[in-house]
Amino acid sequence: MKNTNQNTVLITGGSAGIGFEIAKLLSEKGNHVIITGRDKERLKKAAAQLKVVTPINCDVSKEKDVYLLVKRLRDEFPALNMVINNAGVALVYNLVDEEANAFSKAKDEMLTNYFSVIRLNELLLPQLKKQKEAAIVNTSSVVAFVPGISLPTYAASKAALHSYTQSLRLSLEDTNIKVFELMPPLVNTELSKDIGGANGIHPSQVAQELFDAFEKDKYEIHVGNTANMYELFRSSPSEAFKRMNPKKEQVQVTN
Repeated sequence: MKNTNQNTVLITGGSAGIGFEIAKLLSEKGNHVIITGRDKERLKKAAAQLKVVTPINCDVSKEKDVYLLVKRLRDEFPALNMVINNAGVALVYNLVDEEANAFSKAKDEMLTNYFSVIRLNELLLPQLKKQKEAAIVNTSSVVAFVPGISLPTYAASKAALHSYTQSLRLSLEDTNIKVFELMPPLVNTELSKDIGGANGIHPSQVAQELFDAFEKDKYEIHVGNTANMYELFRSSPSEAFKRMNPKKEQVQVTN
């Protein structure tokens, strides 16, 4: 991105965690930030802490909410030129538990983490194409490369998002829209508390590395330990899988 200020930015899931820290940093850098979230009170509290922000209550997994959001963006924010798809859900469970209810959990995660991203991007592409310069950011994860079995279908949804993001980037390579993929490792957020998130990096580090990537046009952003895991994955997928799942080293994964 040539300009990292004076942009109009939509951040889904911007009321907490990574989304909030991205919103904070971008608003401090002179951008107008629009944040969405499902929880009205949390959204209100987040907005009170940010500069030049517009909060919009919206659940990106609900079709009606998304269409209302898109209409408002077109009517009130015609200069929108950056979309950061950050809203997500992660469910911790074991696939072989008798009461895992894996189908229901996977359906929820795929809708929020994958299908909702495709829908929102598709609806906003006409508006983004009108801008001199525009960007789409899809937030995936290190588990897009190497799955963690405590988050089996979350990892699958992020792997799908990674594949889609590559296709979207190539499809838009001759346009004004640049496509970034933000790939954090374990981050200390409410979303990750059930998988030891307290041991993860602070979400502000994720925000800063995204901002740095904007300045360098670095499209695939391996935040923190994601870079190390990616290199291990390239050299030895089986070792990367063991590293991600240290208590399941007996599982055989072929290169």
